Amino acid sequence: MRIDNQALIISTLKLSGVQQMALDLHFLDKTISEVEILFTLRFYHWEGSWISIGYHQKEIPIHWEKLLEKGVIKIVRRPSGGGAVLHSGGITYALTFKKNSYKSFSYELVNNWLIKSFNELGLPLARGHLKKSLIKENCFGSSYVSDLVDQFGFKRIGSAQYRKKGAFLQHGEIQLKPPRELWIKLFGEEPPPSIDLSLTNEKIIKYLRNSFLETKSNLKIENINYKKNEIKDLI
Repeated sequence: MRIDNQALIISTLKLSGVQQMALDLHFLDKTISEVEILFTLRFYHWEGSWISIGYHQKEIPIHWEKLLEKGVIKIVRRPSGGGAVLHSGGITYALTFKKNSYKSFSYELVNNWLIKSFNELGLPLARGHLKKSLIKENCFGSSYVSDLVDQFGFKRIGSAQYRKKGAFLQHGEIQLKPPRELWIKLFGEEPPPSIDLSLTNEKIIKYLRNSFLETKSNLKIENINYKKNEIKDLI
């Protein structure tokens, strides 16, 4: 018997950027093809220091290419738009959902969840102020209304969406402890300062996941635990 309004909660995985982007698209396609799935949610980490560049970014700076050749960084293209994001020392979230549930999982309500959760964890957040999104080399160099900043004005969470066949992928980076030296090499500016919430990333993820699900009691929740060696069968 089919269960409508099913939600898939995927275990946290630490993989390469190529694998993570492929998994984001895998769960988007699953959301499109399986009518009973309302949304999927996962958090993940990256193996090594990766830069993800937005779908519409045309050029990679020469000094990035040199760092790539030296093995200092690796680069992957996101399906979503926006500027480049350094993934190192933070947490990435990915949420997929159907178009008919857009009002329930729009930027606004997702940000409400993140604001509430991090406020309870001791990190006050608010929305950015810029309304028109321009593609910049550093995604975290500007704060739009879909982004979240801390009480000192530092951008802490940047999010972007990709739409396909009546469904959405929204993923975002939560900057907690960005590597200062590497950040300056890449972007020529200071990163957001490190924040210590006195919690491991695993505990932060658990809190965020539980907070997200506490208002979804009417859904059938299925927890999916993948092992690293199982991923190759999915992508």
